Amino acid sequence: MLDHLIKGATVVDGTGAPAYRADVGIRGGRIAVVARPGGVREESSSVEDATGLVLAPGFVDPHTHYDAQLFWDPYATPSLNHGVTTVAGGNCGFTLAPLHPDRPEDADYTRRMMSKVEGMSLVALEEGAPWTWHSFGEYLDALEGRIAVNAGFMVGHCALRRYVMGPDAVGGQPTGRQLAAMLALFHEAMDAGAWGFSTTQSSTHSDGDGRPVASRHAGPDELLALSRAVGEHEGTQIEAIVAGCLDRFSDAEIDLLVELSAAAGRPLNWNVLTIDAAVPDRVPRQLTASERARKAGGRIVALTMPILTPMNMSLGTFCALNLIPGWGEVLGLPVDERIARLRDPAVRAEMLRRAGSEEAGVFRRLTDFGRYVIGDTYSTANEGLTGRVVRDIAAERGQEPFACLVEICANDRLRTVLWPMPTDNDPDSWALRAETWQHEDVLLGGSDAGAHLDRMCGAPYTTRFLGDCLRGRKLVGLEQAVKMLTDDPARLFGLRERGQIQEGWHADLVLFDPERIDAGKATLVHDLPGDSPRLDSKALGVTAVWVNGVEAIRADRVTGATPGTVLRSGRDTRTVSTR
Repeated sequence: MLDHLIKGATVVDGTGAPAYRADVGIRGGRIAVVARPGGVREESSSVEDATGLVLAPGFVDPHTHYDAQLFWDPYATPSLNHGVTTVAGGNCGFTLAPLHPDRPEDADYTRRMMSKVEGMSLVALEEGAPWTWHSFGEYLDALEGRIAVNAGFMVGHCALRRYVMGPDAVGGQPTGRQLAAMLALFHEAMDAGAWGFSTTQSSTHSDGDGRPVASRHAGPDELLALSRAVGEHEGTQIEAIVAGCLDRFSDAEIDLLVELSAAAGRPLNWNVLTIDAAVPDRVPRQLTASERARKAGGRIVALTMPILTPMNMSLGTFCALNLIPGWGEVLGLPVDERIARLRDPAVRAEMLRRAGSEEAGVFRRLTDFGRYVIGDTYSTANEGLTGRVVRDIAAERGQEPFACLVEICANDRLRTVLWPMPTDNDPDSWALRAETWQHEDVLLGGSDAGAHLDRMCGAPYTTRFLGDCLRGRKLVGLEQAVKMLTDDPARLFGLRERGQIQEGWHADLVLFDPERIDAGKATLVHDLPGDSPRLDSKALGVTAVWVNGVEAIRADRVTGATPGTVLRSGRDTRTVSTR
């Protein structure tokens, strides 16, 4: 007997093949049968009519930071609501394990680092996760059997360094014995099921003390040794971040990424390729790394988002504005001193000069302050400004836009929420995106779901992209769009029997209304441990989501089931060799 039968659905199977109508039966967590409508004779415990609805494989998000959130939110919301059934975590060199058993202070250091570098609530990290593990395998075991999504995790370079080198991981170089210990610890994590190795060399990544995170101090020999170790395990790969990911790679960065992938003989993915027609040389430059890697026996895959993800800003709390060269020195001051400095015309002029310079890289996109929209305000002086554009307010007041913005924020003691309007929402940029998506080494993803919780909400990119493909710009057909969200990332990670609707494969499925599929506006909610805030987005048009054959979402509400699996390398992934 079938567990569930979905009748008359329009099946988009993830391969890119034309859609077709079929009945799909689920049994024992697998797709038991795919047959013409009315062709299933076997009885079923439950049946639903899916006429007019699309049935697709569950979506695979290749870049998340759900490492901590899964402990207090096993449903990985809102990703699961938006049809994501498999998430990749442990990215950017940051993981919660391993932790040294003789140094309990390492857990506190890790929490403060994650709070700073990934914008996670420190209170939620302290209260929402058990922190009972030491080894990477113990961390995976702590999640096993209690999550609603499938989740695989890289092991982070920062945690490896901290475990072996202690506080010297920041600023120090490992001795030969320490490097050997790091490699042994890495192999132990891989044997336990880590998907691979993640690292960061990005200048934007600093720990809770404001110092460059541990992996930024690693030299090429250390990185190559760890990469070679990746290649000794089945079903593994590399994720790496360098400073040039935000704008353009340097020659040295391309050399490094190529060498890491070639040394492992495994794919390396990086986050995130920003596509803007106003910077036409960026895409060709970034994809040079992919071309060189293939010649050297490696593969480098760029992740890129198929939507524009709004990100709020503030002059009062840490955000992307702090990463503009020279701005962190001002925005890190105590509030009263910060307001005084920001009101100084000479200080503002220097900040604007630095913001518009070549060294600001991709952060130049944030510096057209006239295009900012005022969000929540907190003072009587700012009543009526919410939803208004700074350029219009500045014109009324006879002020330069940045000066106007500063005064508005100062009235709220810098608590004002700011929403920059995207500068790359033009037809030429969208045409360039559609062209770039066709490249063999470009993959959709980069949501950062689980991170930067009160600043952005990238998790709904799946439903918003499908809505745009069906009823918006229509840059990609439905079948290809589904493939880009399912089978393409599944094949990159070597997922076994996931990413397609095929008989015998795991029943990770999403059923949606093609006339309604979309994502709601991001709204601020206070549902994290400690009543901490995050941005959430409702899924529109998603009828149901199944994970391993069990209904996990119905009508945008979690069912309470936790059918997810901790996906472990080798067992749940096969090797995607580049040689």
